[in-house]
Amino acid sequence: MSSEVAKEVAGAAHGAVQGAAEMVATGHGGGHGAPANAQEYIVHHLTNLSVPVKDFFSALTHGVGNFAVKQENIVDFSLINVDTIVFSLFSGLLGLLLLWLVARKVTSDVPSRTQAAVESLVQMVDEQSKGIVHGDRTFIAPLALTVFFWVVFMNTLDLLPVDLIGKTIQWLHLDIPYTRVVPTADINGPIGMAFGILILMLYYSFKIKGAGGFVHELFTAPFGSNPLLWLPNFVLNVIEFLAKSVSLGMRLFGNMFAGELIFLLIAMMGAAWSSSSLGMSIGLGIGHWLAGSIWAIFHILVILLQAFIFMMLTLVYLGQAHEAH
Repeated sequence: MSSEVAKEVAGAAHGAVQGAAEMVATGHGGGHGAPANAQEYIVHHLTNLSVPVKDFFSALTHGVGNFAVKQENIVDFSLINVDTIVFSLFSGLLGLLLLWLVARKVTSDVPSRTQAAVESLVQMVDEQSKGIVHGDRTFIAPLALTVFFWVVFMNTLDLLPVDLIGKTIQWLHLDIPYTRVVPTADINGPIGMAFGILILMLYYSFKIKGAGGFVHELFTAPFGSNPLLWLPNFVLNVIEFLAKSVSLGMRLFGNMFAGELIFLLIAMMGAAWSSSSLGMSIGLGIGHWLAGSIWAIFHILVILLQAFIFMMLTLVYLGQAHEAH
């Protein structure tokens, strides 16, 4: 009995793989090409639309598809991920538009639910900045609010059906071989934002403490001002700055990449409808919708939590730049 079940499960898994390949090949799996199996299907969806830096402006005027290349190395500074830039800007502009629409209808009378929600978020961010940053918050509080909304909107793109953008590209007959929708699932996006926070950390360290005070702190904290400890102090402080930035970006990237990958794995269950076993096909098909719905609901928490963590760590790091050891 157990061997028959095992054979049925194996047959369904094989059907899922073949079904996914057929789904993509017939234009239902991303609209960019025809991956031959489930592995290629997932790799295809995790590949960014990259163009060489030297061809970036030419790609904008003559078509991105004519200059698109597939990134082969983990780190390649000669390429620009166009989809990450486009969807990052789209998320930012969408956030600005929605907030502008809310601001247009702000009233001192009974506020709408949307106005009340936005006002609560603004108040929450302002209170957090007061408790963390002891100094001028004219720029930092709005920055934290911007970071929160921007990351929320970028993360929310992960809730789009995995093949929606690819199918849309097919319908529009665009020559775009790859597309990744979630900017925060591309390591370049979160690390780029974290690098921006690093620049602000250094800026406020110089501004608040002065050049002499900051340099003195680099060489004397945390072990003391003994000349023999200057080099260890300096090395440790440099590592601390880099670790803060890398961990800030990697935390956001890791969570969003994992969420995107799980959505792809759940999407593969839908291909089980092509299995030769009707019972297993129906079971996995229902499981596809059930698992997708449950994960999407849970992922809303991940989306909001990661945005909140990124915002709070931004405040913490900039607050530390205002303090002396």
